[in-house]
Amino acid sequence: MAQVKVAIVFYSSTGTNYTLAKEAEKAASDAGAEVRLRKAPELAPDEAIDSNPAWRKHVDATSDIPDVSNDDIEWADAILFGTPTRFGNVSAQLKQVLDSTGPLWMEGKLLNKVVSGYTSASNPNGGQESTLLALYNTFHHWGAIVVSPAYSDPKLFETGGNPYGTSVTAGDEIPEVKYDAIRIQTNRMIEIASRLVSAEVEA
Repeated sequence: MAQVKVAIVFYSSTGTNYTLAKEAEKAASDAGAEVRLRKAPELAPDEAIDSNPAWRKHVDATSDIPDVSNDDIEWADAILFGTPTRFGNVSAQLKQVLDSTGPLWMEGKLLNKVVSGYTSASNPNGGQESTLLALYNTFHHWGAIVVSPAYSDPKLFETGGNPYGTSVTAGDEIPEVKYDAIRIQTNRMIEIASRLVSAEVEA
């Protein structure tokens, strides 16, 4: 299997999506991929962050993780995006990252990127599915190849059966089956990307 360059790009306010990003990073590394872990830049003012101790703690704890750049997006063969739900939609922080990719899009550099997404919300029915579908709208405009987990592994039925991407309830301890889900999703994304990379090498 060809080595795949994987970018894991997340926004997390209190740590749930970051925890899943770290698990995906480990899964990608274990699969032999070259991995970059990147976060979406924080847009909220300090007074908003300081109003929630968990938010401030997380911002400080992840200060060493580089902000994502268009160079990271261009570099990657496959990109896993993580976002909390915001009224059933993508967070403003991650949306700004996506909106900033216009120059890459104009040059055709986003075509055939392999992409996938995961999310979290404060309750089990907080808009997870609509958030992932909204996220994927951007990738259709990119001309990227969306690789969802679907029902590619029996374990995914135990997670609630979301075929669009891993989704968890924020604030709770993440169940082990959800870690299984993000690993399965990451590995599936890498498998598809590896086939494309190999085909390009052989062409």
